[in-house]
Amino acid sequence: MTSAKQSEWAVPREVAVPRLLELHGGRLYGLSTRICRSPDEAEDLVQEVFLQAWRGWDQFAGRSTPFVWLYTIARHACQRMHRKRAGEPEHLDSLDDLLPFGEPQMAVLPPDADGLELQLRREDEERAGQAIASLPLEFRMALVLKDIIGFSIQEVADILGVKPGTVKTRVHRARLKVRKALEAGLPRKALPPTAYSEQVCLDLLQAKQESLDRGVEMPNADNIICERCHAVFATLDLASGVCRSLGASEVLPGNLRAELLKAMQAKGDC
Repeated sequence: MTSAKQSEWAVPREVAVPRLLELHGGRLYGLSTRICRSPDEAEDLVQEVFLQAWRGWDQFAGRSTPFVWLYTIARHACQRMHRKRAGEPEHLDSLDDLLPFGEPQMAVLPPDADGLELQLRREDEERAGQAIASLPLEFRMALVLKDIIGFSIQEVADILGVKPGTVKTRVHRARLKVRKALEAGLPRKALPPTAYSEQVCLDLLQAKQESLDRGVEMPNADNIICERCHAVFATLDLASGVCRSLGASEVLPGNLRAELLKAMQAKGDC
């Protein structure tokens, strides 16, 4: 998503920042609504980010893409503005709690999964949104940046100022939380016990997660994937798809967009 040549951004802030607003205003607003306590706080955060980008454009040195730079500003603003919500967890569920390998029945996608996905899309998005809101902040930020906004693991690491391995850990655990929430809308079925040791299942799960990180299909392993792993992988795909749909539906409120453009114009006239 950040393949634009840097030369395309060698333009005055009067061109660059409104362009960033058009390209990422909606997604940045979506990130803000998942971090802040109210819509008003989310709007304040978006305004702060874009006005900081306006003031600081001349200092943007091109060491990263403009998008990574913009969301790095957002990360710092989030950290300044974020106040821990009542009941917000400090820790994520354990891996054993997030994985259903030992349960007698597991959620499965029915044969008409495409039709079901369309029918239940709104419910899926509500469940996913609630699961994301329940994540500790560092897990929430990583998942939103990676799976909803669509940055690469390396870009998320650059934005958050952490190692790529840390981003993977946070995203993978958060995905499992969303996957578990989506199970509530799916039928359940008794499946045979796992065909392999728990470690083999976990290794296969890691391979599946990394394929999602790269946005590619997992190499064909149907001959070794048991029914339980297959069910988990299918619901992970569902979770990933719902997160993408959340990102595609993020829209910057028209009044906020107008206020930002007006503020930029006013500062430009000074």
